[in-house]
Amino acid sequence: MPAELQGSGDKPGGDCHIWRQFYLYADNIAAEKSCYEESVMDLPKIKWGIVGCGNIAGKFTRDIALTDDAEISAVASRAVKKAQAFAEKHNAGNAYGTYAELFRDTDVDIVYIATPHVSHAELSIQAMEHGKHVLCEKPLSLNAKEASAIIETSRRTRRFFMEALWTRFNPAIIAIKKRIDNGEIGEVKFINADFSFKVPGDLDSRVIALELGGGAILDIGIYPAFLSYLILGFPEEIVAKSLFHTLTKCDMQTSMIFTYESAHALLYSGLESGSDMVARISGAEGQIYIHKTWHSPEGYTLVQGETEQVFDLPVKGNGFTCEIEECHKCLRASRIESALWSHKNSLELISILDVARDQVGLVYPQEQ
Repeated sequence: MPAELQGSGDKPGGDCHIWRQFYLYADNIAAEKSCYEESVMDLPKIKWGIVGCGNIAGKFTRDIALTDDAEISAVASRAVKKAQAFAEKHNAGNAYGTYAELFRDTDVDIVYIATPHVSHAELSIQAMEHGKHVLCEKPLSLNAKEASAIIETSRRTRRFFMEALWTRFNPAIIAIKKRIDNGEIGEVKFINADFSFKVPGDLDSRVIALELGGGAILDIGIYPAFLSYLILGFPEEIVAKSLFHTLTKCDMQTSMIFTYESAHALLYSGLESGSDMVARISGAEGQIYIHKTWHSPEGYTLVQGETEQVFDLPVKGNGFTCEIEECHKCLRASRIESALWSHKNSLELISILDVARDQVGLVYPQEQ
C-alpha cells in the first residue's frame, strides 16, 4: 500500500472533516456537501481485489468504478475462467483461479469478500494474515465465535475490517437516525420491518443450502434485526419462530419479536413470498416510514401529527458507493474499524442472530 494510505492518526488530515457525500434533497435538515471528492483528487487510488465473482460482486464492482479514488486491481474465483470473464467485463488488472493468489498480490490494498456465508470468516482471516484490509459481505460469519476470531485477527494484524452492511451507510438511514436521535418523533415505541422474496424452486440455490449458511435468518433476516439494533440497541428479550424447508432443512420463514424496556420490534424474513418492504418506526410523537425497498431506500416519510413530509434521497449507482467511501476514509486515517459500523456492532448483531437461531433450532453442519 502506498505510504499516503497509511495515515498519521485517528482523524483524517487537512481541513476537511466531513468525508461522506450525500445530499438531503427536499429535507428540512441543512444540506451538506462533503469535501470527500476534492480531498482525494491528488491522492493515490486505493486498489481493490474482488473475492468471489457472483451477482452481488458485479453490482459492487460497478460502484467501485463510480468512486474517484478507487480502482479494481484483481479478481478471484475458484473457476479461473469465471474470474477472467469478470475481470474483462470490469477492466480488472489480474484474474486468479484461487483466492490465495489474490491475497498474495502485492498490488491489492483491500479485498471485498462476496463468497457464500460459510467462507466469510476463513477468507477474511486469511486476507488479513496476508496484509490485506477487508470489507466482507454480511453476515460477517456464521456465528459470534467466528466473528470474534475475525475481530481478533484485525486487531492483531492492524488491518482494517468492516462488515459490508451497506444499509448503515445509506443517506436515508443516516438522515432517519439523526432525526430519531434528535427526538423528532419522541421515544421510539415500535418497529416493524420485513424482508421477503420468493426464491426459485432450484434446490441447488445458495440461499436455501444449509451447508452454505443458507436460510432466511442469515441471508435476509439480518436486515430487520439490524434496523431494530441500530435504533433501539441490543434487545432485552428475543423470541423467534421458524418454518423450515422440508428437504434442505434451512429456515424459509422466520418471525422475531425483540423486547426492550419500553418498546417492541416485530421483524420477519421469508423466502417463499414477496412483501411490501416498507419499514415503520413509531415514536411517541411521530412516525417514520422507510420507503420500499427499505434496506436500500431512496427516501422516507416523516409523520408528525397531521403533517406528513416526504424526503427523497437518491443513491449513486447500485447503492454501494457510500460504504466504499467509508472504507477509504478509514484506510486513509489508519483505522482498523469504522465508527459508523464497528467491530462491536457486527459482533452484537451476529450474537442477536445466534439467539434467534438457537431458539428455532437452526444449526449449520460446520457447527456440529
